[in-house]
Amino acid sequence: MELKRFLEKLASATPTPGGGSTSALAGALSSSLVAMVAGLSSKKDRTKQKGMEEIREKALVIQKRLFQAIDEDAKSFDGVIKAFRLPKGSDKERLHRIQEIQKAYQKATLTPQLVCEQSLHLLEYSKILILKGNQNAISDAGVAVFLADAALEGGMLNIGINLVAVTEKNFLKKMNVLMKRWTKKRNLIMKTILKKLAGIHSV
Repeated sequence: MELKRFLEKLASATPTPGGGSTSALAGALSSSLVAMVAGLSSKKDRTKQKGMEEIREKALVIQKRLFQAIDEDAKSFDGVIKAFRLPKGSDKERLHRIQEIQKAYQKATLTPQLVCEQSLHLLEYSKILILKGNQNAISDAGVAVFLADAALEGGMLNIGINLVAVTEKNFLKKMNVLMKRWTKKRNLIMKTILKKLAGIHSV
């Protein structure tokens, strides 16, 4: 989706696109900055060229995937709305509707899961860039960090809001374990990053 059009739709009084799509966009923006800083770092220090080029290539792959996720998240929520609109005139229809709603809510967590997982990769790459990359671009790497962190937090928030309606215990357990794992990993990465950035940014 063209960015200007996306912003117009985001500002409209409709449920989609919403926070999930915005989280994906934040991740895509982060990946673009990671690619940029990795490229600058590669040019600055030839001894680190291979490692920086690898980060750049991986970031560009993530960028494309998260850009696709902007539309995918909106479509998954549309699936929830569609399930709620199913007929409920008979017991059979009501049961089918309930089952489809459950499926739709679980499916709606898939894109936020992707956003969270890719955002963690971006935080890892950003940490490397902040510690070992071109220090003239450390502020750009820092912005990449905060965008990736926002994408991660937004993704988990969207997963959480969908889980409220889910009744399948195994699925709930699986997602709660995942989110705890993501949070623990995020906190460890951010501790190192914020310590490094403390000299140029009040955190």
